[in-house]
Amino acid sequence: MNLDYSGQETIAASKDAVWAFINDPAKIASCMPDLIESTVIDPRTFDAIVQVGVGPVRGRFKFHVVLDPQPSGDRMNMKISGGGFGSVVDLDAGADVSEASGTTTLDWKATASMRGPVATVGGRVLDAQAKRVISTTFANVKAALSPAAVTGTS
Repeated sequence: MNLDYSGQETIAASKDAVWAFINDPAKIASCMPDLIESTVIDPRTFDAIVQVGVGPVRGRFKFHVVLDPQPSGDRMNMKISGGGFGSVVDLDAGADVSEASGTTTLDWKATASMRGPVATVGGRVLDAQAKRVISTTFANVKAALSPAAVTGTS
């Protein structure tokens, strides 16, 4: 089963701050919802174990994440692969990064491919779960880059 997503996120931070954040595997890993554990492999790669619950498929999935920042500093590509319980998930994503008036915009697209028990759950259930993961991840990124988080005030 293949699912396609796209969207635009505006973050109240400079492009430099957002670019530095999305290039840091530990920071990106910390924004993944339902994260149990993460291990930074190198400056562009990390492994993550997350708790997954999609219909009757519940448990821990292990993912390998590779960040691929483009030399222009205007685009980040990401590849996520892994799974668990006989299911395989592959995701290719990319975001164009731009700045205007002190905020940064990420125009992003992603394609997910799923095989195994997780793919048999059904499109509507998978779609709802994927949208929750996407929105939670971006909310966590925004919170981490908020002025209060950056300055350590609350």
